[in-house]
Amino acid sequence: MPIWLQAGGWGLVAGGALVLGAAIAWFVTVPRTVVATVMAFGSGVLISALAFDLVEEAEAGGGLGATVLGFLGGAAVYTLASAALARRGARHRKRSGDQQPSEEEQQGSGAAIAVGALLDGVPESVVLGLSLLGGQGVGVPVLAAIVISNLPEGLSSASGMRRSGRSARYVFGVWGGIAVASGVAGLLGALLLGGAPATLIAVITALAAGAMLAMITDTMIPEAFERAGTWTGAVATLGFVVAFVLDRV
Repeated sequence: MPIWLQAGGWGLVAGGALVLGAAIAWFVTVPRTVVATVMAFGSGVLISALAFDLVEEAEAGGGLGATVLGFLGGAAVYTLASAALARRGARHRKRSGDQQPSEEEQQGSGAAIAVGALLDGVPESVVLGLSLLGGQGVGVPVLAAIVISNLPEGLSSASGMRRSGRSARYVFGVWGGIAVASGVAGLLGALLLGGAPATLIAVITALAAGAMLAMITDTMIPEAFERAGTWTGAVATLGFVVAFVLDRV
């Protein structure tokens, strides 16, 4: 199977975890503390994957300067885009409570939330596509980290969407669309960058990693802390250590 097709498939798998989380939130009442705890764990797992896989791999392939430039650039682009979307009603897109505005409360907030979800998911899938270019298969630690973090993301956000009065058609349309977009992003990442210089791949990998770290601290950790409280740090640390051990074993 061509690498670009594999990348698209893995991106779809990663995005599919969002749909699964949304389905659980829609049909099952999950205590918010449980959602927050899983989100904290997923945050730690994702941070570990960033530190010991993505950033390390980018530095090895493109050098320290390219990695730092890409990492800071990714964080800056994500932050600016997220701030623009927040002004249009997407600030609390990952929240499970009553923070998300309804369309009546803020016109256009539904579209902003959908675009925000896309902004959160695409960098992860691009990274999966790039991980296949080395010929070693998909980066399992990164894939596992993304799936583990996407499940509570979809669960929490869909719960908040439901509370704000959004329909099942909207909720599953958003997450289904994000899953497809994730597959396309992974596919394009592998297709367009196959044979690209190592420095360029390193910069893009670092850029995606920077965007992902900004996303974790901007959306996932606040939701986790609001519900899990002082346990958030301990649970995130556990997720980090588990991912690190699995990567090294």
